[in-house]
Amino acid sequence: MSLRLNNTAPNFTAQTTKGTIDFHEWIGDGWAMLFSHPKDFTPVCTTELGYMARIEPEFAKRNCKIIGLSVDSVDSHLKWEKDIEETQGAAVNYPMIGDTELAIAKLYEMLPADEAGTFEGRTAATNQTVRSVFVIGPDKKIKLQLTYPMTTGRNFNEILRALDSMQLTAAHKVATPVNWQDGEDVIIVPAVSDEEAKEKYPNGWKTIKPYLRVVSQPAKI
Repeated sequence: MSLRLNNTAPNFTAQTTKGTIDFHEWIGDGWAMLFSHPKDFTPVCTTELGYMARIEPEFAKRNCKIIGLSVDSVDSHLKWEKDIEETQGAAVNYPMIGDTELAIAKLYEMLPADEAGTFEGRTAATNQTVRSVFVIGPDKKIKLQLTYPMTTGRNFNEILRALDSMQLTAAHKVATPVNWQDGEDVIIVPAVSDEEAKEKYPNGWKTIKPYLRVVSQPAKI
């Protein structure tokens, strides 16, 4: 059965570059982002993992842990980390899962339709995890999922933008409009009545249509 938004993120135990983890216990009471890459020692993946190393503090500010995954071994990850730091200028301090049996990749449907299903003979073009992203909330439910082709490096700034939006929604019952950036006006969700909105936003809001009420971004909690 396919994973959908608001499904409970499947739990698992895994070997990582930071030791063995139980995924749900590792998440704790905060947010988490699980992202897969196709293969160690490949060019696009090196740039992605390096960029994530640089912006990890931004995720930490948002109480969001990050963890990577491929079906390479933990030993391979540890060796590759040296190349990442050398070429991208940042040390990888977040854990990377060594999913050599493809168990988590299959659990989270991270493999392309034509994958072989075994580790043997794997190359960058066959039997690899695609570029999947799962953002998981404190309730352990999937809040966002994205899948990119193997040839396209992801825009992790967009993941941060989406995380800001989702955390605002969780705290304030607001939605964010197209191309919204942190600090810009937001939208009061239709489920909030005008009476409730008056309590939450005593300084008022702009009503463009009855279903489109724009208000200044609330303070983050």
